[in-house]
Amino acid sequence: MLSADIHGVFRYSFHSLENTMFHKFAGALALAGSFAAFSAYAVDVDPALPSYTKQAGVEGSLKSVGSDTLNNLMALWAESFAKEYPSVKIEIEGKGSGTAPPALISGTAQFGPMSRPMKGGETDDFEKKYGYKPVGMRVAVDALAVFVHKDNPVKCLSLAQVDAMFSKTRKKGGKEDIKTWGQVGVTGEWASKPVSLYGRNSASGTYGYFKEVALGDGDYKDSVKEQPGSSAVVQGIASDKYAIGYSGVGYKTADVKTVPLSAKDGGTCFDANSDNAYAGDYPITRFLYVYVNRKPGAKMDPLRAEFAKFVLSKQGQMGTIKDGFYPIPAAVASQDLKSLGVE
Repeated sequence: MLSADIHGVFRYSFHSLENTMFHKFAGALALAGSFAAFSAYAVDVDPALPSYTKQAGVEGSLKSVGSDTLNNLMALWAESFAKEYPSVKIEIEGKGSGTAPPALISGTAQFGPMSRPMKGGETDDFEKKYGYKPVGMRVAVDALAVFVHKDNPVKCLSLAQVDAMFSKTRKKGGKEDIKTWGQVGVTGEWASKPVSLYGRNSASGTYGYFKEVALGDGDYKDSVKEQPGSSAVVQGIASDKYAIGYSGVGYKTADVKTVPLSAKDGGTCFDANSDNAYAGDYPITRFLYVYVNRKPGAKMDPLRAEFAKFVLSKQGQMGTIKDGFYPIPAAVASQDLKSLGVE
């Protein structure tokens, strides 16, 4: 819970490279100082976030095209927003982050949700048409989880081990290709069982982020069963006892469990939860984004502006929690609304 009476203070920080993925939430930049720590996974919205107030004259239609990871959350926001504005129609299409930039460029979508930052080439293509770059707002925090079947006894994996499972290039330094569960210390009947791999397709921002951070930009094995969506990854793991796969933590179900991860072999393993995400300890933590076409110095139309304000309000970020992701602190929301020219 983001309140001063909860134990301690954390720095919400991350290391970034322009036009690339965020590699971790640690070290380089503290956003507007510090924030009180979340308590034992009991996530709540930052009380400093503004409450959303309905405005007059908001009507029309919107379309969102992009991330599958954000598909359910965008639908949840759209449903809640429509309760405030019954005449507003919002269409949601989630086929992967890679579909967002072309939809924004062509004008077929007003919002482009992405589970990764836009790549340099994508922003360049946008700028070639419009003369300026798209603007992204950070709408949620996600611990990109490594899932296994609920009965799997594995307790901890290092990124090097994850890499040796999923990648044929092993750029994280793994000494051997990991094909069985016994190779990562699982004993008994599991020791000889083959590791069954599940992942996303190449249109997915989650595919790209996992490739960069967990695989060191290495190549996926041909044996990875590529799925069209996050829920399909989790469903596959739930029905395959010896499976492992990756997806946004918001897609967790009772039939799978998250595997605690360590950044280095022999290091401390941290589970995919809010405490470890905000502290920067969970090694595959990321922002989730929604991109828009906003000309510098120009005001956005009321419909898009109000939807952005709703998403980054207390009510909107309560939806983030409801969908299983972690909310944005007020300082981040304020910074991103300013970049959109929204008061």
